[in-house]
Amino acid sequence: MPADFPQDGFFRVLAEAQWRLDEGFKHLPAADVPGLDDDARAVLGQVAERLCDNFPYGHPLYAGQMLKPPHPVARAAYALAMSVNPNNHALDGGRASSAMEVEAVARLAEMFGWRLHLGHLTSGGTFANLEALWVAGQLTREADGKAKAIAASSQAHYTHGRISGVLGLPFVSVPVDGTGCMNLDALEQMLASGDIGTVVATLGTTAVGSVDALDKIVALRERYGFRLHVDAAYGGYFKLAGNLAPETRAAFDAIAEADSIVIDPHKHGLQPYGCGCVLFRDPSVGRLYKHDSPYTYFSSNELHLGEISLECSRAGAAAVALWATQQLLPYEHGGAFARGLESGRDAALALHCRLATDPRFVAPLAPPALDIAVWAVRASTLEASSALAQAIFDKAAKLDLHLALAKLPVSFFPQGTWKSGHILANEQYVTCLRSVLMKPEHLLWLEEIWARLEKASGQACASIPQSNQRG
Repeated sequence: MPADFPQDGFFRVLAEAQWRLDEGFKHLPAADVPGLDDDARAVLGQVAERLCDNFPYGHPLYAGQMLKPPHPVARAAYALAMSVNPNNHALDGGRASSAMEVEAVARLAEMFGWRLHLGHLTSGGTFANLEALWVAGQLTREADGKAKAIAASSQAHYTHGRISGVLGLPFVSVPVDGTGCMNLDALEQMLASGDIGTVVATLGTTAVGSVDALDKIVALRERYGFRLHVDAAYGGYFKLAGNLAPETRAAFDAIAEADSIVIDPHKHGLQPYGCGCVLFRDPSVGRLYKHDSPYTYFSSNELHLGEISLECSRAGAAAVALWATQQLLPYEHGGAFARGLESGRDAALALHCRLATDPRFVAPLAPPALDIAVWAVRASTLEASSALAQAIFDKAAKLDLHLALAKLPVSFFPQGTWKSGHILANEQYVTCLRSVLMKPEHLLWLEEIWARLEKASGQACASIPQSNQRG
């Protein structure tokens, strides 16, 4: 260990909190508890070396996938809770952490405008969406005994189709417009059949961060009477942002009209994986979870969170970490937490503006709705453009700039971008570069990111024949 290794900061604060926790149990008789010896030190050294074989997810030069480092208070609270290792399935296994989960989930519900609600944390957005669609399927069956379809946009997360299959419900994919948002004319044509029971509106798609026009989907619900689920796993926290475009703001302002909402605190909520959340506007849906487990729920007449969850064992430490983060960074418009979200959007808009004016690149028709920027590389054909995107991705990684790749419909980009002997169909795809600028620091690092992108682009273009590049 180096001589200047820090003796204060994160580990000092955590040690003080650990001492306070240990004091709460000091009345118990002494017991042998395994510790960390030299053998454990050696193993942890190996772990540290192995973990270096990762991309630097916490650094601003990592601007690829949706990976945001947890806040230090969340890391510390999670580690502290692991001294107890609570299980929030039943109150027996996590008394304090269950209470903290109820409070933390209530803060999320209040952020969306709900005081009355039913909800709990999950292992992630996939399971949270599973629960929401399971409830939706049960309720639509109750109405007329028929299993009605779930509808989501073609840019919605792929798990909605899988979840529908698991639940034995039909699934229909709704086309999107040139901005990646659900095509509402197409949706209305599908709704006219009467076969759709649930519509999934996505507030923050995985590929480009597009936001479906939730306010207009709510208006369609008044005519066609479907259940409305909002998948805000990625974008939900932008409810707090003050720098959204008017149409995006209108969508988030309508979120309280949803029947169910999913959000992932382990994305923009500064939490360790995995921490998702499902919320229902009508608490009476809890009756659908009803079951009898006397060997589990014997310690209290109060509600056990396992009684309103499809998951059984769940990490109580996730609830503790979320609760602690909310105490330090409240969900307030204009607060420090909200400003971090706004910074990410500002960074994405700034990058989009540079891309739109650079002749080497092709920006999509719509600017970023949230904090994800995507772009194609200008070339004579789709194939050449895709090859250049892959080459830039590889070269950038060698310069420690980590981006992502995404296959997007050509309809997202201006007509005539690519030359071809035939008219390009909208369903054709091109491989694009993608940058998720979700860290507040990304705005300050934009100049460095751009400089490395330029260098990587020059290296990539030099490695591919000119005849396959610009038209």
